[in-house]
Amino acid sequence: MPRYSRIIRQITSSKIGPTVVFFGGIHGNEKSGVQALEDTLKGLSDDIITGNIYALAGNLKALEKNQRYLNLDLNRMWSSEDINAIKTKSSLIHEERELLELYDLIDAILKKHEGPFYFFDLHTTSSKSLPFITINDAIINRSFSKQFPVPIVLGIEEYLDGALLSYINQLGYVSLGFESGQHDDIQSVKNHIAFINIALVFTGLVDSLYIKGFDTFYNQLKNEGKYNTRFFEIIDLQRITKDDEFKMCNGFDSFQTIHKGEKIATNKNGIISSRYNAKIFMPLYQQKGSEGFFIIRSINTLFLKLSVWLRLLRADSLLSMLPGIIWYNKQKGILKVNLKVAKYMAKPIFHLLGYRNKQVGSTNLLLYNRERVAKTKMYKGEKWYR
Repeated sequence: MPRYSRIIRQITSSKIGPTVVFFGGIHGNEKSGVQALEDTLKGLSDDIITGNIYALAGNLKALEKNQRYLNLDLNRMWSSEDINAIKTKSSLIHEERELLELYDLIDAILKKHEGPFYFFDLHTTSSKSLPFITINDAIINRSFSKQFPVPIVLGIEEYLDGALLSYINQLGYVSLGFESGQHDDIQSVKNHIAFINIALVFTGLVDSLYIKGFDTFYNQLKNEGKYNTRFFEIIDLQRITKDDEFKMCNGFDSFQTIHKGEKIATNKNGIISSRYNAKIFMPLYQQKGSEGFFIIRSINTLFLKLSVWLRLLRADSLLSMLPGIIWYNKQKGILKVNLKVAKYMAKPIFHLLGYRNKQVGSTNLLLYNRERVAKTKMYKGEKWYR
């Protein structure tokens, strides 16, 4: 049985620059990110680096057992409430110990360096998929991510509770997830290696002249992730529990077009059919997991440009003037909205202004704005910033 270390590689340069943090194996059955980090960084010397690199392994015991997790999903535990509760516990289960170790490392990295900071979480999927990026919808995330020649999916934070990158994004830093392909496909490792090398250049950590085959890596992702549309948005999720007897129908790949009424999966109650003419995203073909499949659609580029303009103007300040909408925490960019009011305001309006929602009880929504917490000033000097 292989043994894994928490720190895959750490390189600290004497030259001041960005600090880049990679995570691999947050899910223990997704090993290609760990392998790619080991292969890519082992030959990297500090004399060509301007800044700092940390490559961290996630769920160590789950990696050893090749399981998504042992007791709890490590990528669904990163809410402030869960972290604070775990800190006060006298007895911890496995994933809680893993979380605290990673939490302490992240905290130490943020205290040791001045930034700018970049966080990348490397994953694979149980279904066949072209490589893609997932981000929390902040302008700095969009601007940085669009350098990569793969599809970008927005809004996953609205459907997943306690994801690692959502926690980091709430701290205000550039963070993105990269899904390289199917779990055991050798191409997934190759795509992760390409992504890591490109990320080292795009963050300003390494000059492209020092990355042997940089253009080849870029073209590899361009060919693997080729799609007519760059930006997509999640519009629905089929949530499941272990008692649902959920089973995907065979043959669905991420980004595959589906039609309203098409049979997608089954559960103990019968057939689950599509309610949309859209695209399926990350269908579940493994035993563990609480998301059966997502539904995505492409985003019009005019909508994206309008949203940037409105956010820069802080047009969201007008929302709190409407009846039924108050600031829950203005400093953190959280609005509280009465559901009776929310039903008359289309979700795209909130999305335009940078808000993603989480329902609280039966009467209210909490709307979270990524722009108000984003440390935009930290990145204004970066080449990619627009």
